[in-house]
Amino acid sequence: HVQLAESGGGSVQAGGSLRPSCATSGHTISRDCMGWFRQAPGKERVGVASIGSDGGTPSRVSVKGRFTFSQDNAKETTTLRMTNLNPEDTGMYYCAAGWLFGHSINDALLRPTLFDSWGQGTQVTVS
Repeated sequence: HVQLAESGGGSVQAGGSLRPSCATSGHTISRDCMGWFRQAPGKERVGVASIGSDGGTPSRVSVKGRFTFSQDNAKETTTLRMTNLNPEDTGMYYCAAGWLFGHSINDALLRPTLFDSWGQGTQVTVS
């Protein structure tokens, strides 16, 4: 079983930056991919970033130019760097680990059901 713990959310003004990170433990090496998802109040969970667990597959982000996603396999952490934030980025951000089952990293952004392990989330508020 994989345990995931997010940190680094917070409240910022529009135009600000945040770097939430996700610490993993357990059998993460057996998972195909890691991801970040955002859920705003009253809305569905949407994919923000995904990356192959092997470290060789380039990451994908839904917000190009403002978000980047990286992982440190030695430290078993992933980091979502968010810049030039706007109020539409507000929501609970969840780290997740899962299996691709032949889907691409891009597809993983659209398929939260591929991810079987989830953290508790970290709140990001942009005003």
